[in-house]
Amino acid sequence: MKGTRNIALIGIVAILLIFGVWGCNGYNGLVKQDEKVTNTWNNVNTEYQKRADLVDNLVSTVKGAADFEKETLTGLVEARAKATSVNFTADQLTPENMAKFQQAQGQLTGSLSRLLAVVENYPDLKATQNFQQLQGQLEGIENDIRNARKNFNDAVNTYNVKVRSFPMNMLSGMFGFAKKEGFKADEGAEKAPKVKF
Repeated sequence: MKGTRNIALIGIVAILLIFGVWGCNGYNGLVKQDEKVTNTWNNVNTEYQKRADLVDNLVSTVKGAADFEKETLTGLVEARAKATSVNFTADQLTPENMAKFQQAQGQLTGSLSRLLAVVENYPDLKATQNFQQLQGQLEGIENDIRNARKNFNDAVNTYNVKVRSFPMNMLSGMFGFAKKEGFKADEGAEKAPKVKF
């Protein structure tokens, strides 16, 4: 009888130990994925900040064109201010906050596009070395932003799969690891642009 109790006790301790190790490994895995999401979100913010910083230099350079449209520059400066005022940490990535962030960044993107379109009417400005350098930097930053957003979405996807998969979903719920929101395509991106000659 005593031997059976000891075996049962050893079995219970072994099962508890297995669950304890599994729980620790699962929790640590969730923390690792959560930190990766935070890190990639910080990288996204860094790229957007580089673009916002470049806007000041671009506006200063374009202001030098004597009769350049002030309305275009004002719109760009306002869009930059709004884009830099919308900041969230990785813990605040709700669908609503991501929509606000993307909307603010989209307005800045649109203002930059309008600026570059209007610049076409100013051949002297387009020809300046300073403007050409800034335009090249802007193109590079836009590529970096696309890559940072892709990496962020990959990290969010990996995290969300882990958080929502059984049996990890039980641990994630107990410890407060919730699904995170990634970037979505910009509004209207599903429509192919029309090219006219």
